[in-house]
Amino acid sequence: MTVYALAQIRVHDRARYDRYAAAFLPVLAKYRGRLLAADEAPRVVEGDWPYDKAVLMAFDSRESFQAWAESPEYREISRDRVAATDGVVLLLDGLPGQRPAGGPDA
Repeated sequence: MTVYALAQIRVHDRARYDRYAAAFLPVLAKYRGRLLAADEAPRVVEGDWPYDKAVLMAFDSRESFQAWAESPEYREISRDRVAATDGVVLLLDGLPGQRPAGGPDA
């Protein structure tokens, strides 16, 4: 079943975050993750939202997500993300029988 990872972050060290972002897509693609959306100025429609950026990714399964998140390649680049941001990552189960459209390449 498809799972979605939704990251909501506040960037406090732009240089380190940009270094992470530059290395992110090749590592995501290697583990068959798909970037569906990334927005540094999402419009808050309801409620309060304390973050700067939202990122939505899709993976074929929880196992695929775990393989990516725990991979040596991602662990290496994620040091910059951890140091440069505060936030949360949510893992959401997709609906049975549905697959997401392919995400953008960049």
